[in-house]
Amino acid sequence: MLGIELTPEHPVERIGELAVSAEDAGFETVFVSHHYNNRDEFVALTDIARRTDSIELGPGITNPYESHPVTLASRAATLDEFSDGRGVYGIGPGDRSTLGNLGYDHDDALRRVLETMQVSRRLWDGERVDHDGTFEAVDAGLNYEARRLPIYVGAQGPHMTRMAAKYADGILYNGAHTRDIEWAAERVAEGLDERPDHRGNFEFGVYASVSLGTDEAAAREAARPPVAFIASGAPKPVLGRHGLDPERASEIGAAISAGEFTEAFGLVSEAMIDAFCIAGTPESTREQFEAILSEADSLAMSSPLGPDLDEAIELMGELATDLDV
Repeated sequence: MLGIELTPEHPVERIGELAVSAEDAGFETVFVSHHYNNRDEFVALTDIARRTDSIELGPGITNPYESHPVTLASRAATLDEFSDGRGVYGIGPGDRSTLGNLGYDHDDALRRVLETMQVSRRLWDGERVDHDGTFEAVDAGLNYEARRLPIYVGAQGPHMTRMAAKYADGILYNGAHTRDIEWAAERVAEGLDERPDHRGNFEFGVYASVSLGTDEAAAREAARPPVAFIASGAPKPVLGRHGLDPERASEIGAAISAGEFTEAFGLVSEAMIDAFCIAGTPESTREQFEAILSEADSLAMSSPLGPDLDEAIELMGELATDLDV
């Protein structure tokens, strides 16, 4: 899979235009990210489904806190039906900084994602579901036929990564640095050791923040916003792996929660950009992409993409073709 993430910080029409460009550039899957303070991802995905012909599409990721997991399963199935079977389902615990604005504290994140996955599959299989865990469902079911969608779990920490390898169809591992990808590959292998044969194949996908452009400095500067979100939500072991200051990451998270985005982005260090984003020109980043693809089955290029989105999509498509992704 060669995937791309589009962030609906732009109007839905603009996101649809970029998705068409991505399909033309050779991308196979488009994910639309979710934060409550951006446009609605499922509205954007519906517009993308109307505009495109073959590209797979789905949330990347949606979280099972803001919306009930049963409702999310139905939304994903509706998108799949509307797009003639092109739907994929990316789920994960969501961004801690923005969820805090809504009163969610991320308790039992791993269990909630796992239970969401399990209940979704039962609903898509036509079952009526009773569930009493991190959420409740009483005789819940879909009043239409649905297909089992491939489920990709967004993960960064060790437990979620292992869980994804054991239970999901694939992982969207949130990382861009070779050090993290190699570490994730080991956790995936641990999960696969416990994976039952009936679950079928598993796809180790890297969901890498990418900022590509013809100007190195501009590409790195454009990386600040997404790196701020990644750093603020990164588990302490991840920060420690790169020698990053956890207090500074906490300050970034506090600024994001307060809506002080300029302050948050200004706190992002060069070391954080190096750790959490592939930022530069196609020539300067080529080895980083090659290193990822030597470990992973697939690659999804995620926000920011670059200082000029249209140029970035074209450059990424050309680079992917050159790398034979």
